[in-house]
Amino acid sequence: MNLYLKNILRFCIIILLQVLILNKITLRWWSEPSGFPLFIPYVYPLFILLLPFETPVWALLIMGFLLGTTVDSFMNTAGMHAAATVLIAYLRTNVLSALLPRNLSEYSGQNPSIKNMGWMPFLVYSLFLILLHHLVFFTIELWNVSNLGFLLLKVGAASITSMLFILVYLLLFTRQSSYRA
Repeated sequence: MNLYLKNILRFCIIILLQVLILNKITLRWWSEPSGFPLFIPYVYPLFILLLPFETPVWALLIMGFLLGTTVDSFMNTAGMHAAATVLIAYLRTNVLSALLPRNLSEYSGQNPSIKNMGWMPFLVYSLFLILLHHLVFFTIELWNVSNLGFLLLKVGAASITSMLFILVYLLLFTRQSSYRA
């Protein structure tokens, strides 16, 4: 399948999954005093994480902005998702360079995945960027750090839940026969 078509299809599937299913899930590991649900699991940053290794930073920034703006338009969050997604898109190449033993140009035509990176490097890569995304998003959402413990608890719970959903997505939509331990 054409690389562009594959990524457009992935974009649509992840957006539909986020907007139609995950945005309806309200997880209450604990409740705020006002009784509102605490967080929604966000898996849409996975689109940025799975783009090919050789994707230039300028293209990552544009796609991150489009992805974040699309989610913002469905959730009425006025650019909060776009800001967090653009940041992880900007840092993605540096995180990959730090984790991989070879230069990124040597991974021509490949995507970051469990198959190409192994379980541990991929989990570290995705968890770091998901944590960063959630930290930025929830800091903007709360707009203060006066209750730092509450913010960190919210970021941690949302990141763990999002990573679980991301792992389920990866196990459902990737071939398992070629994984290496």
